Amino acid sequence: MTKYQELYDFLISKATKLTEEWYEGLDKASSGGVYTTNDPKELAFLKSQNKKFHQIFFSVFTAEEGLLNELEDWIVMVASDQRHLETSSTLILGEFYRTRNQYLRLIDQFAATPENQYSPEDKEAWEKLIIGTMDKVTVWFFDEYERHAMKKLSAHRELIKKLSSPLITITKSIGLLPLIGDIDSERANLILENALRQSNEKRLESLYIDLSGVVTIDTMVAQQIYQLSEALTLLGVKTILCGIRPEIAQTAVHLGLSFENIPTYSTLENALSLNANGV
Repeated sequence: MTKYQELYDFLISKATKLTEEWYEGLDKASSGGVYTTNDPKELAFLKSQNKKFHQIFFSVFTAEEGLLNELEDWIVMVASDQRHLETSSTLILGEFYRTRNQYLRLIDQFAATPENQYSPEDKEAWEKLIIGTMDKVTVWFFDEYERHAMKKLSAHRELIKKLSSPLITITKSIGLLPLIGDIDSERANLILENALRQSNEKRLESLYIDLSGVVTIDTMVAQQIYQLSEALTLLGVKTILCGIRPEIAQTAVHLGLSFENIPTYSTLENALSLNANGV
């Protein structure tokens, strides 16, 4: 049996104990994310992921074929895991370092066993292999982690866009854009962009913009609402404003924005009933 095979057998025999020691060493009070779970199923899965990593990683000492494929499968599985994506990357990085240190302590333990006659050069070679491989795995993991995190962020942004301007079709040619809550400049930009795109795609002739649910807006947002109505006019879409609150009207007046060419109504109900025959 070769030195590397003997080391491999020793390390594999410690895999379960490594996982238990790793879990016991977690700072569960402040770590956050996946490491604070108390759910039995999540905890069992977390430990199984950790133990599986040990079993795959230790294969580096036997140069087994398929090591890279197994590492890739593990990395993709963990990096795309929702609970890990909710965990700080700094915390995850710390656990990679902690695991590496566990391995180095095992190397010390193995090399110090009286019946094993291993040279300082052997020990140094094993330590270099652990550190070098762990560095590569860590970089590989965070490349994959970042890719999935960006994919998740992109999906959230798309959802925000849809929720920011839920254009509803009333009839084939009439649409309704109900706006609710505070509108800041960023959200106003999304509203303008999506309202124009959807109005054009749906070939609307008229669009009711209901502002009754808007609590506060700043001067820039009032300007963008005005620009939206102007842009819709250029697309051939008639704009009808409803539910303009006194604060919004005052902001428009202070800015010198004129809505005199745009039909305005106190409520959406009034707008729909009065325009039923003319729109």
